[in-house]
Amino acid sequence: MNDRPRARIAGIGAAVPARVVTNDDLSKVLDTSDEWITSRTGIRERRYASDEETLTVLADRASREAMARAGIGPEAIDAILVGTVSADYRMPSQACYLQAVLGATNASAVDLSAACSGFVYAMAMGEAMIAAGQARTVLVVGGERLTRITDMEDRNTAVLFGDGCGAAVLVPATDGRGILSTFLRADGSLTELLCIPGGGGVRPPSAEMLADRSGFMKMAGREVFKAAVTCMAQACDEALRRAGTTADAIDLLVPHQANVRIIEALAKHAGMPLEKVMVNVDRYGNTSAASIPLALHQAEAEGRLRPGTLALLVAFGGGFTWGSAVVRW
Repeated sequence: MNDRPRARIAGIGAAVPARVVTNDDLSKVLDTSDEWITSRTGIRERRYASDEETLTVLADRASREAMARAGIGPEAIDAILVGTVSADYRMPSQACYLQAVLGATNASAVDLSAACSGFVYAMAMGEAMIAAGQARTVLVVGGERLTRITDMEDRNTAVLFGDGCGAAVLVPATDGRGILSTFLRADGSLTELLCIPGGGGVRPPSAEMLADRSGFMKMAGREVFKAAVTCMAQACDEALRRAGTTADAIDLLVPHQANVRIIEALAKHAGMPLEKVMVNVDRYGNTSAASIPLALHQAEAEGRLRPGTLALLVAFGGGFTWGSAVVRW
């Protein structure tokens, strides 16, 4: 679009729980092994939140770092958008709890439920708010405590997920730096492949739900894998097309960190060497909406994201939802 870029990331922050859980740790309580997990997922360890490390606590830490790096205080925030499927409470929104602890009294606040695509969805909507003149400063958060909604008796899912949170401050773009394109899509006909069947209005909490463990995530891993590769490839192509650029021009691909095999398939589709791909799934596992901001935070800390770096962000999650963005850092 001719008027792009309209918003840029002015600061990024991250917070992860203190407890590290390795594959060997899980092998003591599940029928699994380090070799089995690593060979299939690339995950070696993940973080588990304590009872005290609520999502509000993690989001507060990540947000304050992002705000400090952006050089703003909480009074400057006009809107808070939180991508999550594991909020501390069902109502009100996680964003409202975060607004209160930050003291962001001038901000509107709302959650976005797009699973692993939550941060990309929230970033795109934050950019749209800035472009429409509804906000000048938007706090975008992707955070999860997935260990609270993971069935720890199911080795096929228990080994995958971890907790964490990332945050970014969006402000009006300057000097050609910022979000060059976004792309969002969904397919609600495939909800049963990755969902939590119990605990909602159709099947509210009950003793039966607790007994059959339907309040935890259920995933058809093979089908989800296939859909993730196809949809993320489409999202990459479309974001590049909308930005008027090609994969050759991308300095860093930042994909959702779900499985190293998905990441490798995506890099192959884009024709990008793995040296140009951000991978930290080995350290954190799948953190859903927190995945991309955690990867961005690490990439910047390692010097892989510098002013002017052209990055391609892409995610896929339950819904199904998927999305992408091209960003000039």
